[in-house]
Amino acid sequence: MIIVEQKQGPPMAERAVEVVERKGIGHPDTLCDGAMEAVSVALNQYYLDNFGRVLHNNIDKGLLIAGQVEKGFGGGRVLQPMELIIGDRATRRCGATDIPVADIATTAARTWFSRQLPHVDPQADLRIRVALMPASEELSGLFERPGEPPPANDTSAAVGYWPLTPTEQAVLNVEGMLNSSAFKQRFADTAQDVKVMAVRRGRALDLTVAMPLLCTQVASEADYFSRKEQIRREIAAWAQTHIPLDTRVQFNTLDQPGLDLRGVYLSLLGTSAEDADSGQVGRGNRVNGLIPVNRPIGTEAVCGKNPLSHTGKIYNVLAHRAARAIGEQVPGVREVEVMLVSRIGRPVDQPQLAALHLLPEAGADFAALSRRAQAVLEQELADAGMLCLRLSRGEEPLGIFV
Repeated sequence: MIIVEQKQGPPMAERAVEVVERKGIGHPDTLCDGAMEAVSVALNQYYLDNFGRVLHNNIDKGLLIAGQVEKGFGGGRVLQPMELIIGDRATRRCGATDIPVADIATTAARTWFSRQLPHVDPQADLRIRVALMPASEELSGLFERPGEPPPANDTSAAVGYWPLTPTEQAVLNVEGMLNSSAFKQRFADTAQDVKVMAVRRGRALDLTVAMPLLCTQVASEADYFSRKEQIRREIAAWAQTHIPLDTRVQFNTLDQPGLDLRGVYLSLLGTSAEDADSGQVGRGNRVNGLIPVNRPIGTEAVCGKNPLSHTGKIYNVLAHRAARAIGEQVPGVREVEVMLVSRIGRPVDQPQLAALHLLPEAGADFAALSRRAQAVLEQELADAGMLCLRLSRGEEPLGIFV
């Protein structure tokens, strides 16, 4: 049974205040999310290739410990590498076959870092500690029931919504633009560690952007501030063209001229994890790529969770997919929220609770909207098995990429 309620008040885009954040691909939290998901996908592929099925694993406990570097205008060096701890559970033996879990995890994580951070040497600049213990017998048993899909291995809640507001879309687009290949070709001195915070008051949007410049490409303090102003103007010009709000851009606001290296935001490797900020799974973007402070958001660390049975992963993705499908397929719906709650042991396509919050357009037949929206959600739940397969292959962005 799906419960449908009518939302009250104006849609998010018309409220007086809105706050939205995104941590870009080089942010330590996003790096940690991405690495754990890469390990999960690699393990799942190994299990499928060698045993014909995904064995029990949850790779959603990860910590990226900041290293230490020495930076100066024109160069720098790594004094202590970053350290990535890969933790939780993985099946390390199936029948008489030992599974090289640590090798699979290490290779996947290093490959992830090398693809996202072109200035990092994944062998020299990153230490990896694998702390994946064998799974409990009860949870492993969920994957050994012949002829049955794995039931939910956790009791968890998830929520999704649609549509995105202009502010939310702006935050996604700004980070995507700053980390695009076209921008990096033009501004090769910018790093991948981008963070965007948006504060909207009415139609006035204040964007605060943080993005270090690469110390190897900056000759002096004067060079830094000259280049910084060029970049700020580039962002502001892009915003004027692409964001339908009165937008003001602030860039690297901690900087202070006259303090030499202490007053500028520089990076050697392209991420603040090199020496300033550690990362952790689940502390960054939700599965739609945002940290939307005004919206209902789940608290699950989605990345790295088992894609076939862990509803903390499946339902978060499904809730956002279903909300978007309802918003695009049901005319007359201005805004929709989807809430799903699982109960451990129940089939993943049969949640303990499925609820819809619909904001109808003026004059719309709410009963008719409710029926159509329920039908869309029922179809999304029926297709949960296909979603699980896509998740096992790493075909959902999970908030990491725009």
